[in-house]
Amino acid sequence: MPDTTEQRPYHHGNLRTELLDAAERSLRAHGVEQLSLRDLARDIGVSHAAPRRHFADRRALLDALAESGFIRLGATLRAAVDEINDDDAPARLHAYVSAYVRFATENAALTGLMNSSKHRPGATAVAEAATAAFGQISDLIEEGQARGELGEGDPEDIGLILYATVLGITSMLNSGMVEAGRLEKLVDTAVTQFLRGARPAEPR
Repeated sequence: MPDTTEQRPYHHGNLRTELLDAAERSLRAHGVEQLSLRDLARDIGVSHAAPRRHFADRRALLDALAESGFIRLGATLRAAVDEINDDDAPARLHAYVSAYVRFATENAALTGLMNSSKHRPGATAVAEAATAAFGQISDLIEEGQARGELGEGDPEDIGLILYATVLGITSMLNSGMVEAGRLEKLVDTAVTQFLRGARPAEPR
């Protein structure tokens, strides 16, 4: 039978978006090690050379996938927080944390890629997208401090403490150490304990 590989189209509509969508499906199903540009090209029906019009190599594709994940995460977090009354900083923090945990557990493989990519040398766009997503928590802490609901301190450092707790919860859930049914209660406990510890000190 003749080889039809090179007869596949070189151009393919919005190829970049289709490649990212296919890459995320592959990541979810098979993990990052099995992901290849050639396989993705075959899956969406284009020549094996076509993806290189958008991604120089596999690493470039993975970085773009991580960046798009952070952009999506940032939008998800903003939407969750915006649903809460501006005057209720604790509730807004809770909404932020709940939205993050849902995203991280529903997109475990993608979240793993995002977290492993954001500190890689040269992955500037990934780091910027991550900062935009996670920077929202510092803004929420600043709001709470301005209203006297949270104690003084560097909002970024305080946010890292909360993020470390949440990251631990999602890691345990994604690895099967904790049952998924405990998710909401763990999130509620984590935020409640954090807010209790972050309250302004009582005047002496």
